[in-house]
Amino acid sequence: MEKKGTSVFSNGLIWFGAGVSLAEILTGTYFAPLGFGKAMAAILLGHLIGGLMMFAAGMIGAKERKSAMETVKMSFGERGSLLFAVLNVLQLVGWTAIMIYDGALAADGVLHTGIWVWAIIIGALIVVWIFVGLTNLGKLNTVAMTALFILSLVLFKVIFFGNVSVAPIVDDGSLTFGAAVELAVAMPLSWLPLISDYTREAQKPFAATLVSVVVYSLVSIFMYMIGMGAAIFTGEYDIAQIMLKTGFGVVGLLIIVFSTVTTTFLDAYSAGVSCVSISAKIKEKWAAIVVAVIGTVAAIIYPMDIVEGTWVMNVIRLNPMYYFVTYFRDVVTNGTVPGLKTNLLCMGISLLFLVLGLWVFKKKQDRFILFI
Repeated sequence: MEKKGTSVFSNGLIWFGAGVSLAEILTGTYFAPLGFGKAMAAILLGHLIGGLMMFAAGMIGAKERKSAMETVKMSFGERGSLLFAVLNVLQLVGWTAIMIYDGALAADGVLHTGIWVWAIIIGALIVVWIFVGLTNLGKLNTVAMTALFILSLVLFKVIFFGNVSVAPIVDDGSLTFGAAVELAVAMPLSWLPLISDYTREAQKPFAATLVSVVVYSLVSIFMYMIGMGAAIFTGEYDIAQIMLKTGFGVVGLLIIVFSTVTTTFLDAYSAGVSCVSISAKIKEKWAAIVVAVIGTVAAIIYPMDIVEGTWVMNVIRLNPMYYFVTYFRDVVTNGTVPGLKTNLLCMGISLLFLVLGLWVFKKKQDRFILFI
């Protein structure tokens, strides 16, 4: 029996749900100091750059009929791809926990019942979404997306055309245009390791990938605008306070809960798909449910608010790529020239890994073909 593929419309709905996200709204609030004009230019440019890369990644999976981690095997081989699959699962478990916690925190700000209660509710709904399955969401996803779209339009109208007003936020130089573009690129870029997990099952690969990226980009831009407008016109950066100041009660609660579910579902589901790349014996649906449960438990017992202090930066600095990303940001985003110490550090790391790579290749060159 031939496996049922996903339609163009279905793919569009999936990525509409990804775009309607608290993360997008929250990130949008950071653009307020730039003012509406410059902020919109940065948001549009960032989504154009990120969207093009997202489309390229999605097309690989769609054409090859492979998940994101399976496409990695094309470059790094069967064994070489295992590291990327494991790392992807770990980061998706982390994202699942963070998104559930953020959603629970915002929901509790609107209706105080306890963060742990909202975490369980959101986690349970994510499990329902996973259990129903990607190709069977159908009416459930249509109803949920239609409701979220209408609620988002109402929120947009209240923020931009309502009577809520505060002293205008002025550009204090705390956010440069380059940094704003980077923030806008970040969201579509974050979906690169996931999009192929969904386009691989598309009945029409090109159309489904194009619609997925366009729908996500437009909705994401819209969410950024809501966050930016909320910060400018209400003077608030907290999601719960934005909902309360705009007069949203139950409606705001529904937006918070279901936008978190439709976005975090993709994180948990893709973690399950990546688990299959590690071992074919693993069932992706059950692995995804386990990830959702772990994320829910982590959101309750290990909230990210406690992950603070200098030790976090010390851990981050253990990653050699941190110094290259910082170098890039200094030049492109901040418009500064890195100092001698930074240049020497990056050169030293590059030379170290070049020597290490040549040594490994020399030792394993007879078996190198096995890793390709």
